[in-house]
Amino acid sequence: MNYQNAQFFTSFGRLSQMPPSDRVEIAFSGRSNVGKSSLLNKILNRKALARVSSMPGKTVTINFFSLENVFFVDLPGYGYAKVSKREKEKWGELIGGYLNDGERQLELVFQLIDIRHAPSKEDIMMINFLIDNEIPFVIIFTKADKLKPSKREERMQGFAREIPCFEQITSIVASTVTGEGIEEIREIIEEVAEGAEIYHLPPDANDDYEDFYDEPSDDEPPQGFGGGYLRPNRK
Repeated sequence: MNYQNAQFFTSFGRLSQMPPSDRVEIAFSGRSNVGKSSLLNKILNRKALARVSSMPGKTVTINFFSLENVFFVDLPGYGYAKVSKREKEKWGELIGGYLNDGERQLELVFQLIDIRHAPSKEDIMMINFLIDNEIPFVIIFTKADKLKPSKREERMQGFAREIPCFEQITSIVASTVTGEGIEEIREIIEEVAEGAEIYHLPPDANDDYEDFYDEPSDDEPPQGFGGGYLRPNRK
């Protein structure tokens, strides 16, 4: 994938505004100030495609970025204390409503956690939600450049105790400063996208569009990312 071809598509502040899902979606979830926008910019090899807010908790929209056959979905950051109760409720409605929408082609969630700190109550709630709803996900530990190796090892041992089913979950240690983990994340993205329909993004991304190519035949087996992250087996 040519990541530099990624474009901002649109934002939605209400679930009722979102159109039906027409392609594979990969979502990015995490607390406010965990580095979601910075990570997206690094993955997409762009400096400011995803806006980095100077004020945590300011973003209360779901932002879509388009690249070939994939939407990258930047979910609102959660857990910031210095916002109103109504704003927190709005976060919950947007995030929960999006993740609970069974009609969306959500193939994977990257759940971001700051490697410097133990997971918050909201982080654990999100992980348990993803497990309980059998939504495939990968944990990305951000801001790795801010810890010395000994402290990093200490925190990773802590995460093994603090995060449910940790040994069954693929996790990646990443840094937008050093580039650590970025290629590993891209490899997973490309495996998820493999075999999906490829869409042409029109000049005006907000107009309706239908053109695409490389549509897989009906008898062709799915080629998407097939393992390595937690997908619980339910009886």
